[in-house]
Amino acid sequence: MSWKETAEPVLTRMPSVARPEGHVPFKRKLMWTAGVLVLYFYLTNVPIYGLPTGGASDVFGQFRSILAGASGSVLHLGIGPIVTASIVLQLLGGADLLGLDTDDPRDQVLYQGLQKLLVVVMICLTGLPMVFGGAFLAPSPRIAQSLFGGTGAGALNLVKWLMFGQIFVGGIIILFLDEIISKWGVG
Repeated sequence: MSWKETAEPVLTRMPSVARPEGHVPFKRKLMWTAGVLVLYFYLTNVPIYGLPTGGASDVFGQFRSILAGASGSVLHLGIGPIVTASIVLQLLGGADLLGLDTDDPRDQVLYQGLQKLLVVVMICLTGLPMVFGGAFLAPSPRIAQSLFGGTGAGALNLVKWLMFGQIFVGGIIILFLDEIISKWGVG
């Protein structure tokens, strides 16, 4: 039994945006693209609940235009996990380590499912160290006190998990916004 047969039930059931049944007119593509952009700009202004309020400096501020994220927002990770997962998958596919034939429709579905699964893994691999690995996204003791009745390590860890959950959901939203643009919009 190959890895494809083992992984097929999971990879073929990954949630996805439905493909258009016919040709999408250019005006409709522009409307989808504009809608996604408005939603994206709105979400970059939604702060992560649990961060202290105040003027914290953004260490990676100069890279935000490349990574398409906003520091301290639910879209903090930006497109980084999508780009990283695509690069890793292309390297594995180019070296023929996956054994996928992208001309075969069955293997195309597996490739797309594998890419989504890898994006979720990359969201975790980039989001967890940002929240739990130091003071980059430090939790607010005030929020820990108000939500969990204390400022000890346990309460702060719960706030960190709350913050990671928001970043994780933001990464999944970016994944689906990217899929909407590639199928329905101009992109």
